[in-house]
Amino acid sequence: MQVAILAGGLATRLGSLTKEQPKSLVRILDRPFLAYQLQNAVRSGVNDVVMCVGHLGDQIENHFGDGHQYEVNIQYSYDGDKLLGTAGSLKKAETLLEDPFFVMYGDSYLALDFKAIMADFTAHNKQAMMVVYKNFDQYDRSNCVVENNCIKCYSKTETIEDMVYIDYGASILRKSTLDFVPQDEVFSLQQLFSVLVNDQQMLAYETKERFYEIGSPMGLNEFHEYMTVKEGI
Repeated sequence: MQVAILAGGLATRLGSLTKEQPKSLVRILDRPFLAYQLQNAVRSGVNDVVMCVGHLGDQIENHFGDGHQYEVNIQYSYDGDKLLGTAGSLKKAETLLEDPFFVMYGDSYLALDFKAIMADFTAHNKQAMMVVYKNFDQYDRSNCVVENNCIKCYSKTETIEDMVYIDYGASILRKSTLDFVPQDEVFSLQQLFSVLVNDQQMLAYETKERFYEIGSPMGLNEFHEYMTVKEGI
């Protein structure tokens, strides 16, 4: 199985921590954040990773190389001079991607069973699947309406009745979905997901475990506390 990790953002909310290094290399308990993501993914069957990088991405490649020390194959796709947005970065990496593939954000730690999710996806004839969490606006604003194991509505800007789920930060896409993404133009996953939801092509997979993210100082502190307890430090 393959995961594309989107790690090309500018990480401005973390201030001086990411002025000279990408979020993936921010250290938690003396290890870079990406190390936790890789170990978690490999543990549940992922053997190939495509790093979609931009801002200071060469530092990630210099540190993790081909991934052999984490027992995973890592390939790199660079946005280039212009940041392309989350879906635009996937389009840039299209030739490296398997069919289907997982996509997740470079600042999210997700306790997922990738094998189980992929098995559920392949049992259905749809173009995509979004992992969702029943959030009730707790950790961030909920943005999904789920009905009959499908995403009925998805929006990060509108508040809609019955919107109690949140995009967990991991999805499965068939490569054909990238046909909706223009080449070398800024295009977000939100835009791509909206197209797929409108076409009734987005399945939902509910997880009961909360997500962690290091995109903000508060999120970084929460993940540090979580790992401190988990590793018994």
